[in-house]
Amino acid sequence: MSDKVKIGLIQATHDVDGGEPVSVHKEKAIEKHIKLVREAAEKGANIICLQEIFYGPYFCAEQSTKWYDSAEEIPNGPTTKRFQELAKELGTVIVLPIYEREGIATYYNTAAVIDADGSYLGKYRKQHIPHVGVGNEGCGFWEKYYFKPGNLGYPVFDTAFAKVGVYICYDRHFPEGARLLGLKGAEVVFNPSATVAGLSEYLWKLEQPAHAVANGYYLGAINRVGFEGPWNMGEFYGQSYLVDPRGNFVSMASRDKDEVIIGEMDKKLIREVRDTWQFYRDRRPETYQEMTALLP
Repeated sequence: MSDKVKIGLIQATHDVDGGEPVSVHKEKAIEKHIKLVREAAEKGANIICLQEIFYGPYFCAEQSTKWYDSAEEIPNGPTTKRFQELAKELGTVIVLPIYEREGIATYYNTAAVIDADGSYLGKYRKQHIPHVGVGNEGCGFWEKYYFKPGNLGYPVFDTAFAKVGVYICYDRHFPEGARLLGLKGAEVVFNPSATVAGLSEYLWKLEQPAHAVANGYYLGAINRVGFEGPWNMGEFYGQSYLVDPRGNFVSMASRDKDEVIIGEMDKKLIREVRDTWQFYRDRRPETYQEMTALLP
């Protein structure tokens, strides 16, 4: 296995108005992202990550049962199956964030991880679920209406090219899971997101480089772009990037364009950084009990 791995990050506008049927959203977005995945593979990407709930708008801007119909089982749903076939064809690992339904009516914000031979390796369910108003006319990140908190822990997936961890959007504000992914051996962590200017942009290039440095891994941050109607609660500001374990930006996308960006990770750098900054050696978990206590 080579120490050099090419990472592909995909950011895109969603081109269908929220008033259209769920089936139209999924058809158009899946068609668009298959083309973008192919473009990433043509550019040499070994591991490709799409944006949060890639096959629709950020529907959490409103609270409507309409969007429950966009959820699918994982791995038995049609979208996971389709991208398994694509991953096998292209020989790439795909991190696929979609809206998951389990059983009759239990819903999660989830990312499936598909290996380069098309095999399904497992899934991560978003742990931290926001519920906050943004912009005007009642819009917001109303995610508690749509998602239960994740219940599968913080898995790391041993793919054909690297050990991969996943953290989804709002998770990035919580350092605890980011550390657990490092403790479990992640070499690269992906954070597919949907976040708007005026709320989080001042943190976008601070928190995740800090996670990469504190934990000695690469981190790929993905954000969608553009405005989504009819809500128009804010601008999804793109600027997807790959950052290395020293906090250096390896590659970064534009603010407002559909884009596939490629960045190279070097596993030798991970070892060099961890040998220099012995954060895992020097941590003191026996002194952290208060972290899990119910303090006032």
